[in-house]
Amino acid sequence: MKRLLIFTLLLLPGFILASVPQWGRYEIKLKGTSTGNPFMEINLSADFWQTGKDTIRVTGFYDGDGKYIIRFMPPQTGEWRYVTHSNDKRLNGKKGKLTCEITPQQHGPVIAVDRHFCYADSTPYIPIGTTAYAWIHMTHEIVNQTIQQLRLAQFNKVRMCVFPKHYALCRELPEMYPFVSSGTANPNPNAKKSGMTFDYERFNPAFFHHLENMIDSLASFGCEADLILFHPYDKGYWGFDSMPMEVNLRYLQYLQARLSSFHNVWWSLANEYDLVKQKSEDEWCQLIAAVKKNDPYRHLVSIHGSTATYFPYEREGLTHTSIQDEAPVIQQGRAGILWSIYKIPVVLDEVRYEGNLPYRWGRISGEEMINTMWNGILMGCYVTHGECYQYKAGDYDTIFWAKGGSWRGESWKRIGFMRNILTDLPNPLEAADISRDDQISTAGDGYYLVYFGTEAPTYWEFNLPQKNASYPKLHAGRKFKAEIIDTWNMTIDKCPTIFETDKVNDYRIKDKHRQGIALPGKPYILLRIKEIK
Repeated sequence: MKRLLIFTLLLLPGFILASVPQWGRYEIKLKGTSTGNPFMEINLSADFWQTGKDTIRVTGFYDGDGKYIIRFMPPQTGEWRYVTHSNDKRLNGKKGKLTCEITPQQHGPVIAVDRHFCYADSTPYIPIGTTAYAWIHMTHEIVNQTIQQLRLAQFNKVRMCVFPKHYALCRELPEMYPFVSSGTANPNPNAKKSGMTFDYERFNPAFFHHLENMIDSLASFGCEADLILFHPYDKGYWGFDSMPMEVNLRYLQYLQARLSSFHNVWWSLANEYDLVKQKSEDEWCQLIAAVKKNDPYRHLVSIHGSTATYFPYEREGLTHTSIQDEAPVIQQGRAGILWSIYKIPVVLDEVRYEGNLPYRWGRISGEEMINTMWNGILMGCYVTHGECYQYKAGDYDTIFWAKGGSWRGESWKRIGFMRNILTDLPNPLEAADISRDDQISTAGDGYYLVYFGTEAPTYWEFNLPQKNASYPKLHAGRKFKAEIIDTWNMTIDKCPTIFETDKVNDYRIKDKHRQGIALPGKPYILLRIKEIK
């Protein structure tokens, strides 16, 4: 397990020197008043700066029991100085400095670069994520089980909700809520109202401690937390889906003051935003702007719609798409259309799920799930996994997509193998000839992947497009070797033949001896073709 890079400082008068890794988390803890309502009445921030560079202003927060915290994630090495600002004189004008050093294990937040992702230190990042919406609201046993299972499957991103969900297939009542509550939840799973009252002017620090621990647990094995900030799966039961705009904005400010310094956080404004009937598109844009303003580190931001509902992703503040639509990935080549339209990374975060549910979106096979992911990946897009098997009657079965727990399907077993193949890429993957070839992708000069999907051919004649996406074109006289990869059975076999490219003929290039590769006659076969340098 990676050591979590968190450094806490309890401020005393004068300057105190501390050291923190680049993109680690540095904490300043202050003691102040606990009377009245500090969540509403006390303002706290700090300016961090380096000589000759722009100042970074960080918002602090009240953590209960008279404790105030400011968290800082230094984006650059070197010496930093800071000073606090507050309307409470006990918290105001506290000064200090720290040194920031490079740590090889820490790559920083994920950022979007053109149509792809990388870490802040330029290390490539390919999101191979899954979905576990309400896992942090389950029992301690299920929470711990979920972390272990995500690690086992080697996912590097998980979509998860901040607020609990109350809908078919997920009726469990959480132990804690983001706001201070009173009353007892109605145990009737069909009740339309929880029977609880929430104080929207007082946050519940214990809930956020739990959320933070879960995010740090994900970071310990390199998993990003794609946090869904709002959702429609409440329908008035708690009322979190219909809070006034001023409450929404205050919630975002508090949440981001606590979490922006976590390097493995993404902001997802909503899941199925268009089903949250209490908010207009203009209000969503207002919330997107607030998320951007609250985050001094510019973590990734997106918003997700219901099936085939595409938010205007060109809007300022959004870094990538978050699409629910299976149409682009159920057949090879289709996702290339989305890649051509959007100039930002294309993420399809919901494309149906492996499972046995009676709903059409939750009953595809494991083979279909993996094939769907490859169909998107090979067009330069990214596809999120999901699993929803239910074996117990009623709403209290641990369906991973809803609640986490243990894997029951087959597709999760292929994620590590998929990641190993993608980690080998020398450059981001793109369709080699996007409008003319559904099967062949390129990762740069001399590196190709050929995917046959559900087809089961027994032979492939060596035949590559001259066009090589944004990379240099292919030409005659180059030699290649090939491997036959069974993406489902997770085998890799070397092909003994050496291929040499002939001259271009109708935009295509074949082997000069017209050689090819004998294939096993199975579906889900991928060829990896590399130039012999």
